[in-house]
Amino acid sequence: MWRGKKVAVIFPTYNEKDSIRAATIEFFDSRLADEVIVVNNNAAPGTSEELVGTGAREIVETKQGYGHALVRGIDECDAELIVLAEPDGTFCGHDLIKLLAYSDDVPVVFGTRTSREFIWAGANMGRFLRWGNWAVAKMTELLFNTTILTDMGCTYRLFHRDALQLIRPHLTIGGSHFGPQLLMEVVSHKIPFVEIPVNYRTRVGESSVTGDVWKAFRLGMRMIFLVLEYRFGLRSRTRTAWTEIDATEHQLAALSRSISKQSSVTSPAADRKKKDIETLAR
Repeated sequence: MWRGKKVAVIFPTYNEKDSIRAATIEFFDSRLADEVIVVNNNAAPGTSEELVGTGAREIVETKQGYGHALVRGIDECDAELIVLAEPDGTFCGHDLIKLLAYSDDVPVVFGTRTSREFIWAGANMGRFLRWGNWAVAKMTELLFNTTILTDMGCTYRLFHRDALQLIRPHLTIGGSHFGPQLLMEVVSHKIPFVEIPVNYRTRVGESSVTGDVWKAFRLGMRMIFLVLEYRFGLRSRTRTAWTEIDATEHQLAALSRSISKQSSVTSPAADRKKKDIETLAR
C-alpha cells in the first residue's frame, strides 16, 4: 500500500523457474506490494509449484509473448498503482520505494539500467546493450522532445491505473518489443513521466532474448523501427492526450501531501495554504 493506494506487481514468466520464488518473496518483503500477479506464459515445468506458499496470484496466458503476458496481467489487475517487472533476479524489490516516491508527482515512472553505479558485477549490461539502449532512448528523446531518457529497454516501470487505461487500447504488440511500445504510447499520449536509476543485478538463468547477441541486435533494430513508425505517423491512431487538467490535479495532490507531512503541529499559515489548494482543486 502506498498513501492509501493499492500496489500490484506484475511478473510475466516463461523461463524463470529458478528465480520466481525468491523474486516474489523479495517484492512482498518490501512491504509495499499488496499483490504480486504472476502471468504463466507457457512457463517451464515446475514454475507453478515454486509459487506455492508465496502469496502470489498466478494467471495463465497461453498466447506466447512478453506483450501478451503483460497485457493479460494488466487486464486482471485492479490496483491503483501497477508495477511491471521481471522475476529473473535482475531487479530489486527495495527499489519499489523509488518508483512509488516519484509516482506522487507523475503518473508514469520508468526505470533505467544504464547508470554505471547501479549495474552490479556480473549483470548482463555490457557495452553493446548499455550503449545500444542509451542510443535508442536518446533518439526518442530528440525526435519527440521528451524529458530525459537513457534506457529504451528497461522493464521495471510503474503506472497509475488511469494512465494505463488511457493507452491500453493502443497496446498491440505481443512480442519482446512490447516494452518500447509502452514507452512510445506514453510519449504519444503526452503523459508526464520521469526516469530513475534502478539496480540491475545478475540474471538467474539464461535470457531468451538478451542472452543471445544476435537476438539482442534484432530486438534493438525493432526498437529503432518502432520509434520511426511513431515519429512518421505509420502508427497514427486517434489518441486522447493527457490533459493539462489531469496534470494539474496530480501536482495539486502532491503539494497537498507535502504540506500534510511538514509537521503534525498546525499553524494559521499552513491552514491557509491547505485551503488555497483545496480551492484550486475544486
